[in-house]
Amino acid sequence: MSVPSSLPSPVSTAATPPTQADLLDFVRRTAADAELIASLPLDPEGRTWVRLKGPGGSEAWLIGWPPGTGTGWHDHADSVGAFLTASGELTENSLAARLPTDGWKTLELTDGVDRVRRLPAGQGRAFGRHHVHEVLNESTERHAISVHAYYPPLPHIRRYSRSGQVLRLEQVERPEDWQ
Repeated sequence: MSVPSSLPSPVSTAATPPTQADLLDFVRRTAADAELIASLPLDPEGRTWVRLKGPGGSEAWLIGWPPGTGTGWHDHADSVGAFLTASGELTENSLAARLPTDGWKTLELTDGVDRVRRLPAGQGRAFGRHHVHEVLNESTERHAISVHAYYPPLPHIRRYSRSGQVLRLEQVERPEDWQ
């Protein structure tokens, strides 16, 4: 897909990398661009996305979520990020625990690490490195659209399966797998 021409200007042209706050500000401003949000083609069965130019060399995406779709459990490796729901409502399930970054395939999670956030239009969040979560459109009738930004650009995404309190590393995806 081509990148729409009505992109918000970057937060800063300085050589300093964008912070989580900068990324959250970018996704908030981008989500407020009604023309851009309306330009995203929506598929009734699968997620759609358009890559955007993020601030300070960050990677950014506009994503459409059909009813009942989600990401599955994953993290964004060494990237910090932010996302915001532009329309509809998303749910984020996350883990309030610092997990080891390498050298494991299966972890037994302790009680009390699960967090659930409902993110209606206009709501979002920033997150740090190695943040493990899943994002879902739990609606049975309505698409959701969101804006995401990551810095540095995603080196890879680790995908997990979850059964009860057991989190299992299933695969590592590289940028060429999703572009």
